[in-house]
Amino acid sequence: MNPYFYSNTISNFITSSTNEIFGAITRNSDFPDEVTQKGAWTEEIRILKEVLEDEEGKIFFEYSIPRMGRRIDVVLIIKNVIFVVEFKVGEKDFYQSAVDQVWDYGLDLKNFHETSHEHLIAPVLVCTDSRAFYSFVSQMPHNDNLLFPIKTNSQNLSEVIERVLDFSDGENIDLDNWAGGRYAPTPTIIEAAMSLYSGHGVEEIARTDASAINLSTTTDAVLDIIVQAKAKNQKAICFVTGVPGAGKTLVGLNIGAKNYKDNEKASTVFLSGNGPLVSILREALTRDKVKREREKGNKIRKGEAFSEVKSMIQPVHTFRDECLRDSSPPFEHVTIFDEAQRAWNIAQTSNFMKRKKNKPDFNISEPEFLISCLDRHQDWAVIVCLVGGGQEINTGEAGISEWIESVNRKFPEWHVYVSDRLTDSEYAAGHALQLLEQHKTVVFNKDLHLAVSMRSFRAENVSLFVKNLLDMNIEEARNNYQELKDKYPIVLTRDVKKAKQWLKEKARGTERYGIVVSSQAIRLKPYAIDVKSPMDPIHWFLDDKEDIRSSYYLEDVATEFQVQGLELDWACVTWDGDFRYAPEGWKSFSFVGSKWHNIHKEERKLYLKNAYRVLLTRARQGMVIVVPEGDEEDATRKKEYYDETFEYLKGIGIGII
Repeated sequence: MNPYFYSNTISNFITSSTNEIFGAITRNSDFPDEVTQKGAWTEEIRILKEVLEDEEGKIFFEYSIPRMGRRIDVVLIIKNVIFVVEFKVGEKDFYQSAVDQVWDYGLDLKNFHETSHEHLIAPVLVCTDSRAFYSFVSQMPHNDNLLFPIKTNSQNLSEVIERVLDFSDGENIDLDNWAGGRYAPTPTIIEAAMSLYSGHGVEEIARTDASAINLSTTTDAVLDIIVQAKAKNQKAICFVTGVPGAGKTLVGLNIGAKNYKDNEKASTVFLSGNGPLVSILREALTRDKVKREREKGNKIRKGEAFSEVKSMIQPVHTFRDECLRDSSPPFEHVTIFDEAQRAWNIAQTSNFMKRKKNKPDFNISEPEFLISCLDRHQDWAVIVCLVGGGQEINTGEAGISEWIESVNRKFPEWHVYVSDRLTDSEYAAGHALQLLEQHKTVVFNKDLHLAVSMRSFRAENVSLFVKNLLDMNIEEARNNYQELKDKYPIVLTRDVKKAKQWLKEKARGTERYGIVVSSQAIRLKPYAIDVKSPMDPIHWFLDDKEDIRSSYYLEDVATEFQVQGLELDWACVTWDGDFRYAPEGWKSFSFVGSKWHNIHKEERKLYLKNAYRVLLTRARQGMVIVVPEGDEEDATRKKEYYDETFEYLKGIGIGII
């Protein structure tokens, strides 16, 4: 299926009748049959026939950008330039949202369309009724051949094209080669969820390069397990492992979307203990569904859309509480547990049940109870555990070992499927893996592991750099940084204002940026960073630049609990005195009362280290790390609390701004 509604050489476009072109567009269109849309296409055809009369190249109408679920009005390939043209027919004013829209289209081609990577891309916003005007042709400081968006009216569009062509150099673009170029995007988890649940497959929205295991391969491996369990009346549990940002959550959502069919609705549910992630995904899917239905001319209330979405994605405690209330088998035969390593151990679960649920004799872990819920089915059931390495960040999180021990202890008939990487120390499976040797049915499958981060499409080994940095493998971290820095900028500063300015200069279009900090970073308040100040993750992650609650405003900050499983394009990681470098190893502190206190428990030390692992792996395109100067007049912010950490990061080679 073509990614556009109409394509032709410019010369053939000029000689074709308007009705012929219009007919081809409408035949391929999935837009609602509205007079305004037809009028816009007719006007665009008229303008372009006049503007392109002396040009040679190729033209595409309504070129699809699946990652964004939108279409570019017109793409023009002329000589060695890709023109991305967005028309606002009848508009007089150049609104920033429209500028960002055409900028986003240009960025999407630059980053994700393989035959656009090396060519000059010119985003052009045409407000047809604006005054005689066009903005200058200029290169962004990124120097990646993407021009700053050009604003013009229809009368000056021809001059804009000529100015850009004069500005450019290089060989002409191979028209056929460009048109056949592969689109290989890396969406955010929010974009991916919206695309999957609107009917796209993971193969349309995920990278397929040879350096990463295709997400569809892992999805298919899990779906095969589900099909087999259903056909043979078996019960199975499978563990999907992966480095931070590798796409584990995307695999889970893809499985849920594929299984969510009309004839078996709610037979699969995606569960997460990550409250912010659930809330954000639900809200994003609801907003997207309402938008799509209204674009089709269908009336739908937001509450109606939300009702459908919430059955597909649920907080794990909602599922757990329903199983406590009702002892019959759950409606779902397949449950997908995101961040399964964060499920509670026996002590935490028992304490919670005693205090909150009035069940003083409850003495099993959360993994064991959740397995027991699916075990109530008389025929078949499948549990999919999505397992992140080094992601336990809260008290009582059992790690993956408790899931394995529960299966060994109470569910010997269950079939176990694990990746061959579950033995890595980061997954904290511990001695439980040895117990699997005595289990009846254990299958190791390499396709159940996602080895390469997809979060950063600019540099895949960010997670390895962060791991070596936190493990104090200094030489390895230095080497990682040298490999990363040109594609994935990481810079260091002691000035929060400089960091904010760096974010704003780097981000283009609607690329999202924000400040992330440890939940223990209590002494950043002098810099107007208050981790105790309430923030709403939905507004922070979903709202636009005009909303003061959004991440763009750089006022509210997010902690590891609010960003785990999510991502930004550009991040500012502000480092407090809670986690301090020392040659003999990291020193961990919590701020209680009026001073810092040493953390002695190894478990809590690990949680803090993992908190910084989460923070340092949130950015898709680059990050700035702020280590404040401290203040000798403030006993809680002495320079010594920060200086060694700054020098350590500097010694790895991170550039200073």
